[in-house]
Amino acid sequence: MSIQHHPSDETLLRYAAGRLPAAPGLVIATHLASCPACQARVGTFEAMGGALLEQVTPEPMEPEALARLLAQIDAPQAPRRPAPPRKPAPTLPGGIPLPAPLRGCEMGRWRWLGPGVRASSLTLPHDRSARLTLLRVGPGRKLPEHGHTGLEFTQILTGSFSDGFGQYRPGDLSEMDSEIDHQPVVDPDGECICLTAMEGEMRIGGMFGRLLTSIARI
Repeated sequence: MSIQHHPSDETLLRYAAGRLPAAPGLVIATHLASCPACQARVGTFEAMGGALLEQVTPEPMEPEALARLLAQIDAPQAPRRPAPPRKPAPTLPGGIPLPAPLRGCEMGRWRWLGPGVRASSLTLPHDRSARLTLLRVGPGRKLPEHGHTGLEFTQILTGSFSDGFGQYRPGDLSEMDSEIDHQPVVDPDGECICLTAMEGEMRIGGMFGRLLTSIARI
């Protein structure tokens, strides 16, 4: 896999510092799972953060802090409830497994948005209000030209699409800010499935645009 499009350094720094919202953070984690270059970049930022922490003057502990901690450790533990039976892991069309960072998510049914376009909402186990969406678009289909009130992150899982900024293949990540309008067009050799999350809202008109916006808000 030859990855050509990556998150910005600002986004990777926010990820390393734990300052990305849950849904965009999972899109970036999905990109990192297949991108050694960005893994190394995040490692550098994490090391920088660790070096800064070492320079911070430590605060003295309260006199009873250690005793309280030891008491909690020694306290009797409540009996564990049996774990519920595991559900089968959701898969993409064709039986393709979800990328590892997404495997704890619940995957909704594919909903029709328009000719050749479907969407599925992913529910995060640790933040059920986060808005994370899988888009499945048929070969040669165009999405409406649109912009965003904040950042949009799109990770390509299968297939490919092109816009005015390049061609995006599996492993690539498209990061678009509020200054950019674009119109993704899926390449003709097969459908494209991508993972998307936004900070802010989509700016788009028409009925199809309202459908896409409503999906992004779920």
